[in-house]
Amino acid sequence: MRHHYDDSPPPPESASAVSPDRRRFARRSTLAVAAAVLAPTALAGWVLVEVATGAGADDARPPRIVMPAAGATNASLTPPASPAPPASPAPSASPGTTPGTAAGNALAGKTVVIDPGHNTGNFKHTAEINKKVDIGTTTKECDATGTTTNSGYKEAEFTLDVARRLRPALEAKGLKVVFTHDGERPWGPCIDERARIGNEAKADAVVSIHADGVSEGSRGYHVILPAKVKGGAADTAPIVGPSRTLGERIAGNFARTTGSAPANYLGAGTGLVVRDDLGGLNLSTQPKVFVECGNMRDSKDAALLTSPEWRQKAAQGIADGIVGFLGG
Repeated sequence: MRHHYDDSPPPPESASAVSPDRRRFARRSTLAVAAAVLAPTALAGWVLVEVATGAGADDARPPRIVMPAAGATNASLTPPASPAPPASPAPSASPGTTPGTAAGNALAGKTVVIDPGHNTGNFKHTAEINKKVDIGTTTKECDATGTTTNSGYKEAEFTLDVARRLRPALEAKGLKVVFTHDGERPWGPCIDERARIGNEAKADAVVSIHADGVSEGSRGYHVILPAKVKGGAADTAPIVGPSRTLGERIAGNFARTTGSAPANYLGAGTGLVVRDDLGGLNLSTQPKVFVECGNMRDSKDAALLTSPEWRQKAAQGIADGIVGFLGG
């Protein structure tokens, strides 16, 4: 089953090349994982290629991806834990969005918007989510259903669970946390509204949580960064740099906390992918990334994604990356 995303096919124009910086993650991790994430960042010369997979976050079509031109190799993946028991209910969401404001807290007053990808109700509202919305450079579908594991665990269930685990970890650091939705809506929101929520909140960071849906054997996480695009309401030039820094922070901490390795099917082992066709990124005026936590259609990754204990680790890794990006 191909991953359902919330954008339709990309326009024919190429994305601007985006060279990765040479930042190194400050946090220590397993040597094999660190090598996979850090070594390829020294590569120069990026090219736009079409990848015929379901990889990505908000499109039902093959994505447009900016990837290293040549020379990089995919990292070997960390052996997964034994298959986990069925997913348990997520912890109750903390009331409101008011964080702690301890004196001297450098993060106090800063806002993070968390976007749980898709919505379980989208499966029953395909007419609504298939309507086109304007993303500046083109028009795209409002949203998509998201994917599922082979046993039927929905991506939208996963993303909301991780988001609810992420919220208290961020609030404990004094951050204000805003959700694009909290499972209260029958479907959606549309990708343009998701971007608008982050923009109107003047978020210091926006993170959209997803899981991929490609073939068995395709494993690992990746973080999607915005390419430089301009058209209509879309102008990502101001956020390309800070979004890359945010993505690098999250990738390094996610690997350290979960023990996962970068995707072995895209990103050339870096865990970072740049795209110009995602409405949620193109319309954002705030630093924003998408985190693809693993592949729901691979049995080994699915065993992790359906584990409450692993989802807690995933939430902590994302939280650590956000806090590091914001200077905490």
